[in-house]
Amino acid sequence: MINKQRIIDRFISYITIDTQSDPNSTTTPSTDKQWVLARKLADELKEMGMTEVSIDDHAYVMATLPANVAHKVPVIGFISHFDTSPDFNATDIKPQIIENYDGNDIILNKEKNIILSSEYFDDLKQYKGQTIITTDGTSLLSADDKAGITEIMTAMKYLLDNPEIPHGKIRVGFTPDEEIGRGAHKFDVEKFGAEWAYTMDGSQIGELEFENFNAAKAIVKVQGRGVHPGYAKDKMVNSQYIAVDFINSLPRLETPEHTEGRQGFFHLSDMQGDVEETILEYIIRDHDLGHFEARKEMMQDLASEICSQYESDCISVEITDQYFNMKEKIEPVMHIIEIAENAMKEVDVEPILKPIRGGTDGAQLSYMGLPCPNIFAGGHNFHGKYEYVPVESMQKATEVIVKIVELTSENYK
Repeated sequence: MINKQRIIDRFISYITIDTQSDPNSTTTPSTDKQWVLARKLADELKEMGMTEVSIDDHAYVMATLPANVAHKVPVIGFISHFDTSPDFNATDIKPQIIENYDGNDIILNKEKNIILSSEYFDDLKQYKGQTIITTDGTSLLSADDKAGITEIMTAMKYLLDNPEIPHGKIRVGFTPDEEIGRGAHKFDVEKFGAEWAYTMDGSQIGELEFENFNAAKAIVKVQGRGVHPGYAKDKMVNSQYIAVDFINSLPRLETPEHTEGRQGFFHLSDMQGDVEETILEYIIRDHDLGHFEARKEMMQDLASEICSQYESDCISVEITDQYFNMKEKIEPVMHIIEIAENAMKEVDVEPILKPIRGGTDGAQLSYMGLPCPNIFAGGHNFHGKYEYVPVESMQKATEVIVKIVELTSENYK
């Protein structure tokens, strides 16, 4: 049985280190503070007895648990990211531990009247009686993905302490900058040397994912013409009005707040502007590759149409692909999903196969030659002050890792 208090202690030791990434940085890692946790993890891996522990010039950490069986078993891996989302405050995280949760609202911050509502966030109710770790309402929790790191580290320590559990060679990897879409960019797949791997980066207990969005980023630049407003008739062109035309011409119900499951969307994530120039930042998402390409084409066509109305090149759209649906790379090796499913069932977790409405390092790694589906890490409400994680979910995720390595060894006898 995985020790509950050790899970809590390890998790808190990681989340209290600020590792927020920065999308505006050009370095890897994007912030120097990510090095603090990267070095801590490397030191802990060495101390627990892992071999081939390395940390490269970009803070990617890797290590090996050597095989303890004589027969040939595929090398498999487990991966998590140590950076924290830049979407919300990640400094000075003060976790709260609620034991024997009663199923009702949780007061995160009495002074600021910040409440984790069990009616609004109704997933909470399924964890009645369990131990819940929350924020204090002033920061995110960083369970994404320090819960995953906690589970991998705890599982490796458990396997080292219990050598009677048979397993092949296991590789673990911890990456920077996943939250800004660059976590796999400098991951050395050849050095990692695994036949397949799993990211421990999902949400609620039971999640097992091998489908994700195709993803792109779009920068829409709208050019206007500034003229003194007192003399502006037939001369001024206000870029902000043109930008509003562009925004309102995209399908209004095809946005994150109106979509679910495999439905794609356009998401206006940032808007800055004045009369002379307005810049819109969008992300484009769709599980279906054909629909994804159509969305990109729609934005370009819309820009051309508006430009023709103004008889000028007033709008430019620059689209950059970010990652693609890993389903194409996982379907030829579905046995790796079956192993994970069976592992969950053996530790009394009901598998929930669902598409990711987002992306993980695993999506990019799958296209780099390392098939890499995603397994639950246990957290909820990522990237904000309402983030929480049940400790029992982290325990179960750790048990799933241990069972996966055991079943993989048994399957290849």
